[in-house]
Amino acid sequence: MATILIIDDDQHICEVLEAFIRREGHRSLSRQTLADGLLQLEQAVFDLVFLDVGLPDGSGLELVRRIRSTPGEPEVVIITGAGDADGAEMAIKNGAWDYLQKPFNLKEITLTLKRALQYRENLKASSVKEPPFDSQGIIGSSPIIHDCLTTLAHAARNNASVLITGETGTGKELFARAVHNNSGRKENKFVVVDCAALPETLKESALFGHEKGSFTGADKASEGLVKQADGGTLFLDEVGEMDLPLQKIFLRVLQEKSFRPVGSRTELKSDFRLVAATNRNLDKMVSEGTFRSDLLYRLRTVAIELPPLRMHPEDIQEIILYHTGAICRSFSIEPKGFSPDFFQMLCAYSWPGNIRELVNTLEGAISKAGQEPILFPMHLPDSIRVHVARANLKGGAPPSPTTAYQVTKSPQGATAVSPVLVPEITAAPSFPSRPEAMPSREEVLTEADQAYLRHLMRVTRGNIKESCHISGLGRTRLYTLMKKYDISRLGWSSAEEASGDELHPSPPPLD
Repeated sequence: MATILIIDDDQHICEVLEAFIRREGHRSLSRQTLADGLLQLEQAVFDLVFLDVGLPDGSGLELVRRIRSTPGEPEVVIITGAGDADGAEMAIKNGAWDYLQKPFNLKEITLTLKRALQYRENLKASSVKEPPFDSQGIIGSSPIIHDCLTTLAHAARNNASVLITGETGTGKELFARAVHNNSGRKENKFVVVDCAALPETLKESALFGHEKGSFTGADKASEGLVKQADGGTLFLDEVGEMDLPLQKIFLRVLQEKSFRPVGSRTELKSDFRLVAATNRNLDKMVSEGTFRSDLLYRLRTVAIELPPLRMHPEDIQEIILYHTGAICRSFSIEPKGFSPDFFQMLCAYSWPGNIRELVNTLEGAISKAGQEPILFPMHLPDSIRVHVARANLKGGAPPSPTTAYQVTKSPQGATAVSPVLVPEITAAPSFPSRPEAMPSREEVLTEADQAYLRHLMRVTRGNIKESCHISGLGRTRLYTLMKKYDISRLGWSSAEEASGDELHPSPPPLD
């Protein structure tokens, strides 16, 4: 028996689906807003969510990843009366199981329900047998990174070709190495081929090797990179830079797993697993005639699209803390602490160079600080400080939490940098001087509770565990107060939004 949640503001749709689900022998529950749906998903484990797109407090499409990351990791079926191709694409890319248009017929909804639940049962059965997965230093717990790691873990268990795409600095080689190091080939070589740096006149020799005397300067036979990867993994970095003649040659190598060294009459075999990466749009290159479609199909058996850092800013804190410890160890210095405005500035910057730029900036700040125990904004490059200052003047920077960090040392002598998020303390309210206008104590406390909870949800980005830690409230008590004051995990009350109240800033992006 599965447990299914319906999030739809149409009461009639909810009643019809609930009756259908019960007839199929499952439990069901319905909610009419995203906020109430998310709250319910935190309180109980669900197997499947039927999710409407147009809801009073937002679009269901934007929260598919968030819903998939709740404790039950439910499958999500989008149901909408205004379906379109772009919405379907967004839903599928965010991890939705299916995208159905209203009105849907009974056969269609029955098949979708059965297939989704069958898939979950198969997934549970196979996960019991799965070996442990080592993320190899890939830092991040956001839903979008979780999806990438899930795909990576599946890819590592077989020999299918993997194509990793993403902007410069998103960690493509790190993911490629994680595929290799979690596979059955991890005891053999991981061979990197930088396609952008292959010498024009010697690229075939570099890849496939050559015989002695096959060209001027070939004083002895040489083994190419493809042969070195025999039994291991061949990583084609920047594969989009490979020219068309070499693409044609390499396509045959992929198909046959054999090649001929330059100047040789004999073909050699190489049993390698291929992982490729690029920051270019290969589909666009195919349409322009600069990349072979048949090679792209070979490369993209499994696709992993890494997001830019601006799409998962909630991971910045974790990345900073991880790399600060590693950098301090490499410099043989004590771990650094952070001033609240140092961390706030790092979170406000857009990081066009992604994680690589963030880590390099952090390393520069630690180097500049020397033996100083705390990092301040003054330790950051002027370019970043100017960018954030300009954004603040334009009103473009989102409100950030006040954050304290402490450096701790264990009894064994190990050091650690720990964040402590503290909601901002607002100025004391002013009260009227006339006795008859004075509010009751209960009214003041209620208003303070509402403001505190609303802000707490914003600074923790709706993380209930962290909210309990900061506030000192138990989970049940926190949920009770949130329900009492109509405060959602999104950080505002649905009543305020409906009335168009602009006293409170909009919540930060959720994905």
